[in-house]
Amino acid sequence: MSIRGTASRQFHSMPISVSSRRAPSSAATSDPSPLDAIRQQTSKIEDALDRVSGPIKPYLPAIGRFLIVATFIEDAIRIVSQWNDQVFYLHSYRGIPRFLTSIFLFVNVTAMIIGSGLVIVRKHSVYAVGALLAVVVSQAIGYGLIFELNFFLRNLSVIGGLLMVLSDSFVRRKIAFAGLPTIDEKDKQMYFQLAGRVLLIFLFLGFILSGDWSFARIFVSFIGFIACVMVVVGFKAKLSAMLLVVILSIFNILINHYWTYSSSHPNRDFLKYEHFQTLSIVGGLLLVVNTGAGKISIDEKKKIY
Repeated sequence: MSIRGTASRQFHSMPISVSSRRAPSSAATSDPSPLDAIRQQTSKIEDALDRVSGPIKPYLPAIGRFLIVATFIEDAIRIVSQWNDQVFYLHSYRGIPRFLTSIFLFVNVTAMIIGSGLVIVRKHSVYAVGALLAVVVSQAIGYGLIFELNFFLRNLSVIGGLLMVLSDSFVRRKIAFAGLPTIDEKDKQMYFQLAGRVLLIFLFLGFILSGDWSFARIFVSFIGFIACVMVVVGFKAKLSAMLLVVILSIFNILINHYWTYSSSHPNRDFLKYEHFQTLSIVGGLLLVVNTGAGKISIDEKKKIY
């Protein structure tokens, strides 16, 4: 989020139809449609994933929340360790008075540390998410990166992860906030889940739009794009989110391997930034894997109809 190093650059199955309860008139009418066959196969895969992930499933929300704020924790540590460089950049290149740069950085570091801690322990999530959202916006403006496309898409995904945290916090909430319109807590969760799902996929769109167009990249981009669409519309959302978790995790290790560079290399901070932001999006997707798409989704409509 903030400036990095000396070379900073500004991702039940539906019940069987009623017709099946009648005496079949022909073999053609009893054959499942291709869509039904796909649903049956994906349901089997989802059941298998549930069995495999059974031991860690209770810990998925905690893991997801930690990964979502990982980029904020890393950013806070880096700002403190590179304090003079941060002040110099903001003062010399952004024209911000020196005393204001120190206040700006101190407020950002404090908000990131406290907000991240509250998200991890699941306390005062609304205020914690609000503080972290303010950090995202203020840093984009302060460092002049708000119109840089890759940075913008990644930050949208980080915001999506924070909205997933917010939706997760409404599961147990019973009291509405004073001054806000009265909305049932389940409805709040539903709307924030939808917004979070939509925003989470922007990091992958940034990945598709950038880089070389090798066959492997085109193939991964195609599969990932299909999974992104499925997450957004909420069709087999858990399976699609898990596929994106796998793709992004492999991509993160193979591409954003900042640990292979020396501490003085200009690309280290940039790759480290992208690595931890990708972890944040993976955390948001893990919350989708854990909770599903929510009420505004095709998955939910299938249960009704």
